[in-house]
Amino acid sequence: MHKSKRLMELMLAVNRKRQFTIKELAHEFQVSSRTISRDLQELSELGVPLYSEVGPHGGYRVLKERVLPPIAFSTEEAVAIFFAIHSLRHFSSLPFETEFSTALNKFYYYMPEDIRHRIEQMKNRVDFEAPTRRALSPFLPALLDGAIHQRVLLIDYESQEKKSKREIQPIGIYARDGFWYCPAYCFFREEYRLFRCDRIHSVVDSTPAPEPLDIQHIHLENKYVLFQTKREYIRLHVELSREGAQRCESELWLHSRLHFRKDGTAWLDGDLPKSDIPFFAKYFISLANEVTVYDPPELIDCMKQILSEILEKYT
Repeated sequence: MHKSKRLMELMLAVNRKRQFTIKELAHEFQVSSRTISRDLQELSELGVPLYSEVGPHGGYRVLKERVLPPIAFSTEEAVAIFFAIHSLRHFSSLPFETEFSTALNKFYYYMPEDIRHRIEQMKNRVDFEAPTRRALSPFLPALLDGAIHQRVLLIDYESQEKKSKREIQPIGIYARDGFWYCPAYCFFREEYRLFRCDRIHSVVDSTPAPEPLDIQHIHLENKYVLFQTKREYIRLHVELSREGAQRCESELWLHSRLHFRKDGTAWLDGDLPKSDIPFFAKYFISLANEVTVYDPPELIDCMKQILSEILEKYT
């Protein structure tokens, strides 16, 4: 077997095995132990994180940060992946900040010259903008890890009203309008709540922790059903112009209530939590004449009160 092919297959083998001895690999590849030792040394110099263990049960193992085998991309796939990663630079916090920067640099460095030239030509002509926020969310990796392994975390949380300690079991994290959010079960409130990640000031494993819930089936795609429990609801009916419909379409939390007509106008119809009336009132006021609220009366009254206070400020 040609050496380059053997090195490639050896890289795949050690990534698959995670733990092995030189004798095992020499038998598998039908070469001498000395040849395998030299090949492993070359893989280590190429960046494969190998660790040797001595003793009767020793051998080699691959560290946690494994190196993935090479993958062949077409030109269009390579450009698409580059810009997908490049677009993340707008976020002030990421759950994998160091890896984001090193992956992009590594990916760009090993591209052929013609593809690098094409990317340079496109860099200032295509972008995926997101609001840049000053607020930082340094605990995204811990929250994501807690969601994956279904751990109960103790957090220091600062809401608009007060600071408090909460025991939560995260479902995941997602970004919207430049902020990061973490839907989670709150053991203090005994219900699912939505936490803004930049308002979380510390995260540790809760000790002793409550028994974790079995919520493996809950994820970001179906998280909204969780927030429909233990709350009082009233009916919402709102008419939207075409521009109003387009603006509402960009809001994920309105998707289940939004219905389009053929002419591009739309209406909102569904249940509205009474506790969310002030939030909806401020949002619909921001749409100005592109929205007409018909129900519920409590929402209309709240909008009138806010508008009255705004008018009084300027008169």
